[in-house]
Amino acid sequence: MLLATALLAAPHPAAQDARGGFVPVTDAMLQKPDPADWLMWRRTLDTWGYSPLDQITANNVRTLRLVWTRPLGPGIQEGTPLVYDGVMYFPNPLDHIQAIDARTGDLKWEYRRKLPEDLNKFFPVPAINRNLAIYGSLIIDTSADDYVFGLNAQTGELAWETKILDYQKGAQQTSGPIVANGKIISGRGCEPEGGPEACVITAHDATTGKELWRTRTIPAPGEPGSETWGDVPYEERLHVGTWLVPSYDPALNLIYIGTSVSSPAPKFLLGGNDRKHLYHNSTLALNADTGKIVWYYQHVVDHWDLDHPFERLLVDTAVVPNPSDVRWINPRLRPGERRRVITGVPGKTGLVYTLDRETGEFLWARPTVLQTVISNIDGATGEVTVNPDALFNKTGDQRFICPTTNGGKNWEASAYSPLTNMMYVPLQNTCMETTAVAESRKNTSLYGIANKAMIATGTDNVGTIFAISAETGATAWKFEQRAGTTSLVATGSGLLFGGDANGRFRAFDQRTGEVLWEVNLGSAVTGYPVTFAVDGRQYVAVSTGTSLATGGVGRLTPELRPGTGSNLFVFALPE
Repeated sequence: MLLATALLAAPHPAAQDARGGFVPVTDAMLQKPDPADWLMWRRTLDTWGYSPLDQITANNVRTLRLVWTRPLGPGIQEGTPLVYDGVMYFPNPLDHIQAIDARTGDLKWEYRRKLPEDLNKFFPVPAINRNLAIYGSLIIDTSADDYVFGLNAQTGELAWETKILDYQKGAQQTSGPIVANGKIISGRGCEPEGGPEACVITAHDATTGKELWRTRTIPAPGEPGSETWGDVPYEERLHVGTWLVPSYDPALNLIYIGTSVSSPAPKFLLGGNDRKHLYHNSTLALNADTGKIVWYYQHVVDHWDLDHPFERLLVDTAVVPNPSDVRWINPRLRPGERRRVITGVPGKTGLVYTLDRETGEFLWARPTVLQTVISNIDGATGEVTVNPDALFNKTGDQRFICPTTNGGKNWEASAYSPLTNMMYVPLQNTCMETTAVAESRKNTSLYGIANKAMIATGTDNVGTIFAISAETGATAWKFEQRAGTTSLVATGSGLLFGGDANGRFRAFDQRTGEVLWEVNLGSAVTGYPVTFAVDGRQYVAVSTGTSLATGGVGRLTPELRPGTGSNLFVFALPE
């Protein structure tokens, strides 16, 4: 503890080197960030959502108090603070970005992008802006009108912008990028109106904004995977999006990103229930220099809008799946062997998947919350078998499906702690009666299904947190509650911070799940929590507001009545 306190008390290295000036952020800094900083969506390119800061502990967290708060802009609020050298950069909805003194909450500058007035005609929710990136002296983001742009980090002035797609027939950029070896890597949701060419992952030069490559998530005729769509014409292959934030392994130079369901979702309306329709609901590993798909793994052929675009955790660990907890195991695994894995809960089904991140080899998988769509996974091949009773065969078919289109798992992020080698996953206990309503794949609703949601069979609690060993797959502990749970962050003192749809923000013990501190923030905790340090003092920040996911699970608990205010809250120990 003395060592960590000494580290926190030291001046920020960037501030030392700059002698008061702004020090440009390098790839080396992004790949090994200063403990005081939070430089990207989940702090590090391995997407752990973990900070080594340990000033706030299990012994003193009960004295945590509010240091400052600030109202946020209108719209759906799912933002992540980015903190560098004492300045917080926050992505408000509708591309309203603020630079704030992280100690006091005072505004330093703000940028309000001028957006087209007709955005709502083309996107159902154009306001979402989950995260920012930083590189050199630029704050980098992707915009609601389908640009990538860079702002001067000291002034907020626009340095450059590059058009990616035509927003009127294009893509929905609800998440910002990461920077991998000087390249801005970004994915997006792609509306059916944009056709298959809108479903792209892109790389741009982080200094100039010049496009370097783009990779489609829907193969064209003649390309590998095209045959998996059967006789569906290329222009009718739609909506395989990559709408959350990638991970990156610098040693392998691989980008990892997940994909969504097709439109419409029921596959009898597309090439048939026996087709895979690549690369929907898959993990893609891309060469960061070229964008070429090096390997892929398809988690499930999806008929119900159970997307798989969520965070991929990159962990080096022994792989010893416990058969009493882990349902599907690769028989070739040698006891205790260490692997570089990609793990976590990538999709709404709530299944944990662990793959070799160099090759994509299936290692093990297990369910968490109740799910009814996957009946088996072949441990030797990783091939997933869909429950035949869950399939739609014609328009009007109704099925009972768990989880709902809200998940299970959704965009609310897991955290991983190297202290425990455990992943901590916010999940929801939900089911739905879902009906195939589309007559054909043309002129249909977005997904071609209609749903009635309910709490899962056997419980009255919507929200749960699973603590799962990355080594064995065993559940160490489980926290359950009436309200839906939201994003988590782990710290070097063994704490886990997270919120819920009823406005509670808590600190848990990573090893036991015990609640050590709790505060009511008044509105659903929809932002991603972070922790950072300025002048030797550790802070914890999180935001509240409205979101589609918390609104969806909130309808299952009508007696809970949180507010809808969008605010940013920052806590610290008393000075």
